[in-house]
Amino acid sequence: MGLITFLSDFGYRDHYVAAVKARILQLAPIQPVLDITHAIEPFNIAHAVYVLGAVFSDFPAGTVHLVGVNDWGANGGSWRAARYQGHFFVTADNGLLPLLTDGGAEEVVALSALEPTASPTRDVLASAAVFLAQGHSLYELGPPAPPQYQLLNRQLRLQDHRITGHVVHVDHYGNLITNISRTAVEAVGHGRPFTIHFAREVAREILPHFQATSPGEAGCIYNSKGYLCIGINQGHASELLGLHYDSQVDIRFPATS
Repeated sequence: MGLITFLSDFGYRDHYVAAVKARILQLAPIQPVLDITHAIEPFNIAHAVYVLGAVFSDFPAGTVHLVGVNDWGANGGSWRAARYQGHFFVTADNGLLPLLTDGGAEEVVALSALEPTASPTRDVLASAAVFLAQGHSLYELGPPAPPQYQLLNRQLRLQDHRITGHVVHVDHYGNLITNISRTAVEAVGHGRPFTIHFAREVAREILPHFQATSPGEAGCIYNSKGYLCIGINQGHASELLGLHYDSQVDIRFPATS
């Protein structure tokens, strides 16, 4: 029996998470379920995509990822199950799958509710997750059907002497995670020095960690996934710098003669 992870925007104050887990245990009493988080901002697909995308590949191949975020989806109720990079995902058709997979899911099928439901995560998605965790085929759940609701990822703008990216997530500490990768910086920079421009600040180096600066000072690092992050040592960078989701960040390189 495979592992199920559970991510949602249900919060921790109410019974909603417990209700979903109770349904899973009714269907499979010894099914292992691991919580990723239930503190996704309500209906915030970008937040869910970032958190799930940062961690799903760390789980064993064959893991089923149950996503209860904005769980009614498009068109008054629409749900999907998919396979991507050896993992399975069950989620509403709300744009999450195209963003998470960058449109590259290997297989996608439609799920349907057998009767009206007040909780699609409990009544539709949890059942599908258990079915897949028990080793059944994706195509036993429903017919092939691509996601109907499409969202597109922000793309980097790469030029000879400049990279333009954006903040894609603000974490619990106020650190700003961007979509600028170390790979992109090395490919455009070719070893040249560079400056990083954000808000009214300019940084000239990548630090090993935020504590390499003095308390209250801003700095830039690469996170464990190789993406540029901006933070303030012992401070909340988003609030102090006035930067938020989708704020622009530039890396500039000197022109070579």
